Amino acid sequence: MTDRREQLAANLARVEERIASACAAAGRERDEVTLIVVTKTYPASDVRILHELGVRHVAENRDQDAAPKAAACADLSLTWHFVGQLQTNKVRSVVGYADVVQSVDRVKLVTALSAAAGGRGRELGCLLQVALDAESGERGGRGGVAPGDIEELAAAVEAAPGLRLDGLMTVAPLAGPYAGRQRAAFDRLMEFSSRLRGDHPAANMVSAGMSGDLEDAVAAGATHVRVGTAVLGDRPRLG
Repeated sequence: MTDRREQLAANLARVEERIASACAAAGRERDEVTLIVVTKTYPASDVRILHELGVRHVAENRDQDAAPKAAACADLSLTWHFVGQLQTNKVRSVVGYADVVQSVDRVKLVTALSAAAGGRGRELGCLLQVALDAESGERGGRGGVAPGDIEELAAAVEAAPGLRLDGLMTVAPLAGPYAGRQRAAFDRLMEFSSRLRGDHPAANMVSAGMSGDLEDAVAAGATHVRVGTAVLGDRPRLG
């Protein structure tokens, strides 16, 4: 465990330096960007170490991994983000532990999340996942709402009891005109964010960038970056 703690501490320090350098290059303050560590497939023991090291935001993309891990870490002060494509039959479980769902991409999901949040008497933060490749009609497999449908979906979230519209999320697309052009993709997301905030001023969260492209996301103006491998490394994984 000591070796694992040292490994995570070293990796986390390198990621923090990357974020700080990217912020400096972009003329931004370090505290403008929140690091979310994506702990998918890694055990609850790693989450506990990360908490000891100062991490307060963690993310998961599969409910079957996330639910038991969140339960095992329920005593920790953490904000849990769900970042994977979410089927409606998993909504009740996810709402049990997630503070923010970053992958809201359809009205049917909004309805299910609202019902589940209301049943638990809690408020759930929602990010609309934007499929940038949909602009060119080349939909990849990463999910997301088409840019032209952002406002309709935003209105649905804002009107839904138990839900809070926090902003937008994207994953750099593998198809279409933004494939391999992460900075351009994130700049485009920021354009959509600016429009969204015109009607929904509080929806100012922009989640973009991962281990390989966090610098591009910070340069574009992202408020949150989702980093997994660069922090957790290539340790043998669960199941």
